[in-house]
Amino acid sequence: MLTFILRRLLLAIPTLIIISFVIFLVVDLAPGSPASEIPLTVPPEVRAKILESMGVNQPLWTRYLLWLKQFFWVEPLYAIDALFGTDLAQGAQRIISYQTRGPVFDVIMQRIPQTLTVVGMAYLIGILIALPIGIYSAYRQYSWFDQLGTFVSMVGYSVPTFFTGVLFIVIFSVKLGWFPSIYDTTLKVTDWASFVKQVMQMTLPVAVLALFNAAEISRYTRSSMLENLGQDYVRTARAKGMGEGKVVMKHVLRNSMIPVVTIIALGMPSVFGGAIITENVFKVNGIGSALIGAIHGNDLPMVQTITFIFAVLIVLFNLIADILYGILDPRIRYD
Repeated sequence: MLTFILRRLLLAIPTLIIISFVIFLVVDLAPGSPASEIPLTVPPEVRAKILESMGVNQPLWTRYLLWLKQFFWVEPLYAIDALFGTDLAQGAQRIISYQTRGPVFDVIMQRIPQTLTVVGMAYLIGILIALPIGIYSAYRQYSWFDQLGTFVSMVGYSVPTFFTGVLFIVIFSVKLGWFPSIYDTTLKVTDWASFVKQVMQMTLPVAVLALFNAAEISRYTRSSMLENLGQDYVRTARAKGMGEGKVVMKHVLRNSMIPVVTIIALGMPSVFGGAIITENVFKVNGIGSALIGAIHGNDLPMVQTITFIFAVLIVLFNLIADILYGILDPRIRYD
């Protein structure tokens, strides 16, 4: 297992370098320019100085290597300085946003708590709902519970979140008036009343995302469980007099979790990357809304950095999923 982990880590280095260059190149060559955000009343010589301060006049390779150095070296040093009070960065140039003229990672760190609160809670609830539904639906195949779960899952997975979000707002916010339709990102939880208000404003976006996540994960869980329930080792365990609960939960579920772990692990980056559509529907000031704002404002460093962070998380959670394979299934040997 250790050899496999080291091999995957070494393979991840060139993979991330290639991904970073593709992201940087695609974003850099996209239509639009930071100059379009500068008012037309600004004199040409001042405009030229502004663009020069942004570094947009430098060659592509120079800007790419500088951005790569800032992402993997300068920003981690600033993070260490912030945590331990050291001075390792020593005033090194950080990744600067064209819009805010401040460090990109400062904006990201301000937005992450909102994203983790809403999207993270929705993903956790989706998993907790999906696994029992998928397991019981497979065990009671073609029962009324299975048919109802299949119908709800198909609807939840097929209907886009922007439609579900607007529908929930119309029903539960406009018609019934139960929950607010706009997420107040300035709310601070200091007492019971503010906690209740936080829960109320989280309910609709969390419900929309949890429904979508649960629909996907429950279908994979049901399919994997059905495939293993018909295996010979299950019939052998039952023939030996093993209890039905032990057969399902100890043997069938453990072998069925491998594809489910893949789906859950690959969905984890979205918790940090944010739910772009849902965040904009409910006005959640998270990473997803920051990315949309950066795209509209031609803020190339912000777009490149957020996109690459998402790519890094995908590679990382792929590795975590592969490691979990060996824990769940002892037949898998990587060494």
